[in-house]
This record gives sequence, C-alpha cells and structure tokens, in this order.
Amino acid sequence: MFLESVDRTTIEQYQLPVNGNGNDHDARLFKPWIDWEPTLLAHHGEMCCEIAREWITATDFSTLNGGNIFSGPRWLREKFKWGACSHPIHWCDAVQKKTLDCGALAALAYEAFVMRGVKSLRAQFVQKFSTVAADQWTSSWSDGACVLPWISNDLIYHEGCAIAVGASEIKVWDSSAGWWLTPKTSDGYGSLLAIRITGPDSNRTFSWGPHQLSNGNWQALAS
Repeated sequence: MFLESVDRTTIEQYQLPVNGNGNDHDARLFKPWIDWEPTLLAHHGEMCCEIAREWITATDFSTLNGGNIFSGPRWLREKFKWGACSHPIHWCDAVQKKTLDCGALAALAYEAFVMRGVKSLRAQFVQKFSTVAADQWTSSWSDGACVLPWISNDLIYHEGCAIAVGASEIKVWDSSAGWWLTPKTSDGYGSLLAIRITGPDSNRTFSWGPHQLSNGNWQALAS
C-alpha cells in the first residue's frame, strides 16, 4: 500500500501538512496514516523508466481510442491484479509485474489522467471492512514479505486519485476497484470513513458531492 520508493523531486510540490481536520474522534480514524504521503513510483533517471512511462501513456491513449478523457483508466485494473508487491519499485519494474498494490495502481492512474491533460490529484482513504477480512489480508500479504501498516483492526489505508470536472468540483477514482467512488456516505462493509485530497494548489477547497475537502488535509466523512 505505502511505497517507500518515493520520487522526492516530485513529492516536494505537494508540501503535505500532517494535521487533520475534525474532532478527536474523527482524528482517530486516520491517525495511523496521518503523515503518510501518496505513492509515487521511483525513477532510475534513465531510459528504462522513461520508456515504461511512455508505454503507460501510449497504452492509455490506445485504450481510450478517442473516447472521453474523463473516463476512468479501467484497463489498468484489467492488466494488473490487486495484491501485494515488494518494494521499492521503479517504473520499469511496475509495468512488468502481474500484481500491484493500491499505491502503485493509483500512481499509474494519476499519470494516465495527467498525460491526457486532465487536472488530477492524489487521493488517500480510510475504509472500514471487518476483522475477518483484515486477518485474511494480513495472512496473504505476509506471504509476500510486504509491510502491513495499512491495516489497523477493521480499518484499512487505501489510495486512488481524483480529477477536476469543474472549477472546484472533483470526481474520485478507485484505481484498484476500477470505478468512481460515490460521495454518499454509509457505515457498512467497505464504507469510506475518511479522505485526503492532495495537489499542487495550496489552500484550495474541492467539492465532492456534499463534502468540502481542504487540499492536503484528512477529513472524516459523516455517515
């Protein structure tokens, strides 16, 4: 989920704050991940990674085939299975893998939107599942020698991206599931409890359905 292989020359533009919004109860939802940064794949600074990025761009344009540039890049989820992958990971490694975690998939989806000319942002989530599901993920991911701090009891850390569809309105894309998330809140299995949207525009507020999301700050979503 969380990649250590971060391209620092790129991530510095975000200047993420570590403070969350809301009361103490809300803050406990995202406390384990309050200072986590959105995943960016590492770059060797050589042609191997540049070719990999160009392949993502070319494949996305080919799959889009003249369609709506605001449509989600579902082809990524069709090509890569969601699951554990070892880190650090570079662009040239990522495109050759059969399985990628949510952070890597989100980084690829973000790149696809940006190369289409769509204003894109990174998205981080806290979702609620169950202790049974958490135990199953802990078991399966441990087999891959992958870190598991993305699981905290029945809560998980997750990543995706968002795109601007108006002056301040956004849509949120779950690149692991291959669908747009609904801004309607719920308290059931898989419900979205908190979100953070990050982009280069500091002091911006984005509208996502009834929610007003402050750039770079975690926000709990009331059900």
